[in-house]
Amino acid sequence: MIEEQRLHLRDFLRVIQKRQFIIATFFLITFIVVVIGTFSATPIYEASTQILVERSDPTLLTGKSSGNRYDPHFFETQSQIIRSHNVIKKVVEILALDTNYETYFPAESNKPSIVRATVASIKSFIADLSPSSVSADEATDSKGESWKKSKTDIFATIIKENIVVSQVAESGLLNIRYRSENPEFARLIANTIAQAYMEEIMAIKLNSSGYAIEWMTKKADTERTRLFESEKALQAFIKKHDIITVENHVAIFPQKLADLNVRMTAAETKRIELETLRSQIAGMRDTNENTDTIPGLSENKLLQSLRNQILKSEQNITELSHEYGEKHPVMIKARADLKILEQKKELEIRKSIQSINNEYELARNNELNIRKLLDQTKNEILDLNEKFIQYGILKREVDMNSSLYDALSLHIKEQGVTEYTQQVNVWVTEQAGMPEFPVSPHKKRNMLLGVILGLFGGVGVALFLEYVDNTVKGPGEVEGRTGVGVLGVVEPLKNGGYIEIATGSNSKSAFAESFRSLRTSIMLSSPDKPPKKILISSMMPDEGKTTTALNLAKTISMIANKVLLIDADLRRPSLHTIYDLPNSKGLSSYLAGSENEGLIHKIDDSSLYVMPSGPNPLNPSELFSSNRLQDMILSLEKEFDFIIIDSAPILGIPDSLLLSKVVDETIVVSRAGKTSYDSLQRGLKLYKDIQTPVLGIVINAIDMNKSEYQHYYGY
Repeated sequence: MIEEQRLHLRDFLRVIQKRQFIIATFFLITFIVVVIGTFSATPIYEASTQILVERSDPTLLTGKSSGNRYDPHFFETQSQIIRSHNVIKKVVEILALDTNYETYFPAESNKPSIVRATVASIKSFIADLSPSSVSADEATDSKGESWKKSKTDIFATIIKENIVVSQVAESGLLNIRYRSENPEFARLIANTIAQAYMEEIMAIKLNSSGYAIEWMTKKADTERTRLFESEKALQAFIKKHDIITVENHVAIFPQKLADLNVRMTAAETKRIELETLRSQIAGMRDTNENTDTIPGLSENKLLQSLRNQILKSEQNITELSHEYGEKHPVMIKARADLKILEQKKELEIRKSIQSINNEYELARNNELNIRKLLDQTKNEILDLNEKFIQYGILKREVDMNSSLYDALSLHIKEQGVTEYTQQVNVWVTEQAGMPEFPVSPHKKRNMLLGVILGLFGGVGVALFLEYVDNTVKGPGEVEGRTGVGVLGVVEPLKNGGYIEIATGSNSKSAFAESFRSLRTSIMLSSPDKPPKKILISSMMPDEGKTTTALNLAKTISMIANKVLLIDADLRRPSLHTIYDLPNSKGLSSYLAGSENEGLIHKIDDSSLYVMPSGPNPLNPSELFSSNRLQDMILSLEKEFDFIIIDSAPILGIPDSLLLSKVVDETIVVSRAGKTSYDSLQRGLKLYKDIQTPVLGIVINAIDMNKSEYQHYYGY
């Protein structure tokens, strides 16, 4: 992580060093502008008046306060009132600035100023607006009043722009500051604003009180009429429905309803009990079961006596049967007595059942009567409630209207009493004095800001230009973004030519040394043997591929027996022009099959040979696709130690891709500050897609003074 941070800082410093001219230019321009603006600005003086502002809540006639609620926007509201157009107009009117402006500047009448120029422009503008046929002195009173009002508004607008109102922290104090070129004028305006503000507060209170009283008086008349109508409606309802009797019944009906509910419950319980008893008796009678066990019959004393007599008679018959026969008179009489007793019992049971039935009918009728009375009572209660609800509605309407009317009447009297009391109290705690020193411009601060802004702005511009610059800059960045190694870097030729002799007086130049370094990189690129067939290409035209191919071939020819440089850029050939060679036949002639001899030219006494491009064909790509290209390279490989091929650019033209299939390695030339990474990456991808090896990248026309090779260049 530490190493990464150092690397980031190093890159940052590199950008600053690289674009130091831009930074210095931006700094000088910024600083000069700040200096000129500071020393040419007119001094501005500031006068400040301090006032105390408090809310006042007058005590009402009821003895209660109207409520001193916290208002977080109170001081902001007062600040806006102070800066309002009405207050500033009062200032202009109090000081009579529309007609007596010059009297406030007796010592400055002959000196030009921004304020005086502004006033002069206003007067000229007003004069231009007035009809030419009527002068200012000849204008009617109404027009003169109109012009005066217009000037007042204009002066108020000008003064308002220079007013600043601020609250003293954690206090009820407000500072009213005014800035002007004239210190006396600033003091006068600041003090007059406080006076105009107090007058405006009183005017606001008087206007609002008068409007409130007028509105409440009209509202009170309306509410008085409503109160009368509501009282009249309530009285008519009371008379119609006898509400006094209704109020008495309201307390009686609930108790009556409760009693009826109790009676209803008891009657219903009694009827259910008798109904259950009847059902039980009827069931036992239908099945001929003994009814003696039924509670209603078992408790009958007469039945109990008859049952005892029957029991004794049965016992007597049982005893007599041991002594007498069935036909014996005693037995017959005993049995007759038993039968008479059973008949009496049956008759008594029927009477008891009939009594139970009668009691049931009585209980049922009683229940029905109580239920009917209960329903009647409920209906009476509902009707009573409905009347009482309507009565309550009318009563509340009267109470509400009465309360509203009383409140309005009381508030009208309160407004009349408190009309001249302010809700905002204002005291001037400190009058504005004569400013001794200008508050603007701050020369020292402006100089410091100019230095800071110039430095940081210049660095920011440099970093921004570096960020938007997507072109090739240095070897480290190229290798990091493309993944392909950089074989060497070449500085631009100062004379603008193509070749700088690598021997003689310039043999130790940085340009010659860069190609020696490039030659060394190529020779050491393979552990076994260096590549003999090398293709030189670039992404776009004018990136220096021909210059690189030519100088590389010349540099390699200094250590090799024979080096052939082939101009394979059949679209824009240039080698024949550089070496002043005939171009009537060359590479295109051989590939087309029209010429085989006299295609190669030796350059002076060196071991460098050149094959020009030949006549420009209609479709070079078809020539490079023929087998003659492969045959030619194989034949030339036997004759020459190294073959350097200068091809057309990669993007948009397939020539270089076709040539890359017949060479050992391909070298891509990029131009610093021109070749973009987008085009470079697209070209390398094309080579990668056809599996063509790229030996490396050469960065051409790089400024050694602005790159990481600066120390090497100095050495």
